[in-house]
Amino acid sequence: MNRYNYYSNMRISGVVASATGDVNGDLIPDIVFVTGYRESEVSIIQNMALGIRDGATGITVSIPLKKNMGYDPMIFLGDFTGDGINDILINIPTGGSGGTTYNYVYSFVNNEPRLLFDSDDFNQAYQYEVTYKDNYKVEVFSKRNNARYLIDLSLRGPDYLNNLYDANGKLKTPISGWVDPISGLYPIDFAFDGLYDLIAYQQIAGTYHADTVGTIQNRLKWNGYMFVLDYQDLAIYGSYDS
Repeated sequence: MNRYNYYSNMRISGVVASATGDVNGDLIPDIVFVTGYRESEVSIIQNMALGIRDGATGITVSIPLKKNMGYDPMIFLGDFTGDGINDILINIPTGGSGGTTYNYVYSFVNNEPRLLFDSDDFNQAYQYEVTYKDNYKVEVFSKRNNARYLIDLSLRGPDYLNNLYDANGKLKTPISGWVDPISGLYPIDFAFDGLYDLIAYQQIAGTYHADTVGTIQNRLKWNGYMFVLDYQDLAIYGSYDS
């Protein structure tokens, strides 16, 4: 059977991602899936919704997703809260130039949907300032945790540096970059105990979007009520070619 249904208006509609596991706590595997439609096999998927089919009763619950347009969503089932029951992580690539994603984590314990993580809320809460400094440096300030990082650009190619700095390493004009919204949200079991944290990646852009100067990595841990910052670091490339 095809996983899509075809209609006369040429829209392709049906299940676009699925996973199987117990998410309501009755120890019977449930079917978790995302539905949506698109105009063709390669076009953007629209009107995506989370669906959960109870493995015991066959009853299906549909939960609309706030940001419901994107490409090839992914579902991961794992325990983020420590109750021993799988939660539902949904990642939806937006298709934008920055590789950003929409991300949701839901709990479905006792067949009650509960939103645990929303990437929009995260992006609003985690704000940054990216400022070019003299002597081939970029300062990144994370407002959420009052942390400052200093990136050394001295390994960048001469064409890049000469456009920004004079011969003494002084900036020719003030320059600010920015940090993108989440570009990847990944589950990780650090202790190998079946309890997952989240790692949120955010690209740091310099003079233009494709000018990546580093990546912010936020590790998020469930504290019983919400995901909170456990630690944060900044990663850079080992060398630059331009």
